[in-house]
This record gives sequence, C-alpha cells and structure tokens, in this order.
Amino acid sequence: MTDSLCDRRPEPTLERLLADLVPPPRFAEARLVTYEPDPAHPSQQEAKERIGDFADSLARPRGGFLSRLRRRSEPARGIYLDGGFGVGKTHLLTSLFHEVEGEKVYGTFVEYTDLVGALGFQKAVDLLGTSRLVCIDEFELDDPGDTLLMTRLIRELSDRGVAIVATSNTLPDALGEGRFAAQDFLREIQAMAERFEVLRIDGEDYRRRDGVSEIAALPEAEVREHADAQEGATLDEFDPLLTHLTRVHPSRYGALIDGVAAAHLVGVHGLTHHHDALRFVVLVDRLYDREVPVLLSLAAAADGGAAPAGDGVLEELFSAELLRSGYRKKYFRALSRLASLARDGRVLSR
Repeated sequence: MTDSLCDRRPEPTLERLLADLVPPPRFAEARLVTYEPDPAHPSQQEAKERIGDFADSLARPRGGFLSRLRRRSEPARGIYLDGGFGVGKTHLLTSLFHEVEGEKVYGTFVEYTDLVGALGFQKAVDLLGTSRLVCIDEFELDDPGDTLLMTRLIRELSDRGVAIVATSNTLPDALGEGRFAAQDFLREIQAMAERFEVLRIDGEDYRRRDGVSEIAALPEAEVREHADAQEGATLDEFDPLLTHLTRVHPSRYGALIDGVAAAHLVGVHGLTHHHDALRFVVLVDRLYDREVPVLLSLAAAADGGAAPAGDGVLEELFSAELLRSGYRKKYFRALSRLASLARDGRVLSR
C-alpha cells in the first residue's frame, strides 16, 4: 500500500531538532563559487563579495582575553539579506555557513522558535551562544509573539558576540508593517534592525530563468498509478491533507516528509483562507528544501464538473485576496517553488 502523509504523526526528539540545524539537502553543496550572479543586477555580485568578506572576518583569530572582553562589551554585527524570492539569498546564506569554521547553526525562523519552546529561552540562548555564527533563513512575521521572542533571542546572542545573518523578503524597518500596529512591537523590530547591515539583492526569480512559471498538473489516474509504482512515494487527497496539517505543528513538517521520494497530491484546488494557505506554504518549503518532486492532479470544477482528464495547469492556487495580503511574498514564493517541484514531477513521470 502506498504511504500517505496523513498517516504520519512525527514526534521529533530534541536530538533530532538539534541535528536538523544545518542547511537543507537542496543547499548542501551550495558554495560562493557556485553562486552565479545575474549580470543585469549588480547587487547580486556585490552581495556575494560582501558575504565572502564577512566570512573572512569570522575566520580571523579571535585574539586573547582582552580582545574577547572587548567584543563582549559591544554587540556583534550581523547581515540581513533582503530581496524577492529566487534571487539567491538562501544560496548565499548556506555558502556562508559552509565557509565559516567552528561552531555554527543554521535553521529557519520556525525551527528556532520550536527549539526555544523545547528547551526554554535561557537554555536555548546558552546552547546557541557558544556558536560563532547563527544563520536564520526565512525570517517571517506570522505571529507577533514569535517575532518578539526571536528579536530578544537575536539581541541576547549578539550581546554574547555571536554573528547573526538572516534572510527575509522584507526590510527590517518595515517588518510587521500592514499586519500589527502595536507600538511596542514596532520598537522591538527597529531595535533589532540596528544590529544588521542590510544587503538588498535585486533580480528575477532564478527558477523562472528556465521558463518554470506554471504549476503543471497531470491526470489523476496517472498520478495514482505513478504513486503505486514509485518506491518511497506518498499519495494524499488534498483536502484530507490540509486537515491533517492542522494537527501537525509546522516545525515538524520536515520530519513529516522523512524518506519521501516523491509526493503525489490529487484533487488540488485553490485556497481562499490564510490558515490553510500558510500551512501549505510551509509544507511546500520543506518539500523544496528536500528536493522532493511533486505530482499533482486538479480537483473537479466548483460547479460540479469533472476534473480535467488530461494534463493541465494549476491556476489560482491562492486567491486574489490572499495575494494582496501581508503574506503575499510568502505565497508568491510558494507558487514559484511548487512550479519547480511540479516540473520535476513531470520529468519523473515520463
């Protein structure tokens, strides 16, 4: 019987959470020498050079006792990589991780918040505070409480001399804009922003350089047949999967897809509510990190018509209202990544 994500209820241990604080498999081989800046956007080359310089600065000898004491008296500086999705921020972040020797950790925003939840704040600070470098990918603002927790964590680590480099799709001074109005929240964000050198990276989504822009769909029978024949495949109905995701914390979505060689989804349709859409975005992110191909079929038409019998394109996965919301960059990133995974799925099915 083909496995189903809906049958999985991952309970990762603390050891697993710590072991996962490394770059995802998709970027395991990412290095500065393999980052290819787009000549049409000079900021990409500038960011590449600045990351290289930053790595060199971390590699310099730390000096003696007086030098260490001096560093502790001044917060460590960090870098904030800002830009649209697909311009290479994660590639640069993982390249930096690989360039720096010594203790270092890498994780997404949600992985760090989950770690704090598992360990407690002070224990997490003590654990991460021994690192030379902490990399934070996908710094998002879905929850003001989590964001305040992360800004406090960054401040504590910076005070201990830990270099922090983060990526996001929004400039630090604009974080929270259009979502939360509390002045205390905005003050916290502004204080955090002062500790980062902002590197703006312009450009087009690299996934679209190869013409990947449409989310390809296959006939349902073909998706099911391929799932039955593919070792390590999972097969799920879209709506039951969305329901299952409400029962699994997003920080566990990585463990949810352990060992999955290809994910098969049938009955996929547009999403109109943030609670479903945001969870699906996290799942797409983890599938993309693990380079898991996705084969999907479309749901029947809303008017009761039959689902498309042949190949097609998934249009309007996220409603126009969602794409106008404060989470629009998150949704557009997911569209780009799912289009790439669906292309891989079509190649796999041939």
